[in-house]
Amino acid sequence: MIRHLTSALGCLVLTALPAFAEAEPEGTLNPDEMSLNRVLRDAEQGKTSMTTCASGYLMTKSGRHEEARRLFRNCAADGYTGAMTWMSQLDDNGHGAPMDPDAAADWDRQAAELGDPVGMYNYGLDMMRGRGVRQDEAAGRALVDQAADLGLPVARRLQASGYDLDEVTPDADNWKYAPLF
Repeated sequence: MIRHLTSALGCLVLTALPAFAEAEPEGTLNPDEMSLNRVLRDAEQGKTSMTTCASGYLMTKSGRHEEARRLFRNCAADGYTGAMTWMSQLDDNGHGAPMDPDAAADWDRQAAELGDPVGMYNYGLDMMRGRGVRQDEAAGRALVDQAADLGLPVARRLQASGYDLDEVTPDADNWKYAPLF
């Protein structure tokens, strides 16, 4: 008896399914929830978060520099200093746009002014080198010291080396920091 009742109930449910299937769905079926395209779209609509902004790292590491720039610009506009330091890295190395040391230094400055230790360190290096900004070794060292005081290991390493820029600069980048005149 229970088997017949279960079978009858199963038939009733199966015959009712087409009625539900024919109804117009509300919203988007299978939305693009877990993709970098969704992250970009959200950021462009003003929906940024730490995790959204961190997705730019994956974009740039996978060679999607133009998309990373779009994401990081939106995140930087919302005050995410990590996005500012990534924009600096992209501008300094010419990823997704021509190399622009002035823009790179400006991104570092913005992050430093908001209290970001990486921004302080990077802007300090910019000032010590005179790359993208007027050279001021004393002011640059002071920023590196601030970053070190905030616990940034690479800033402490630079201090310990007597501010020897070769200590923190890969040999492959030496051409970039050579004097232009």
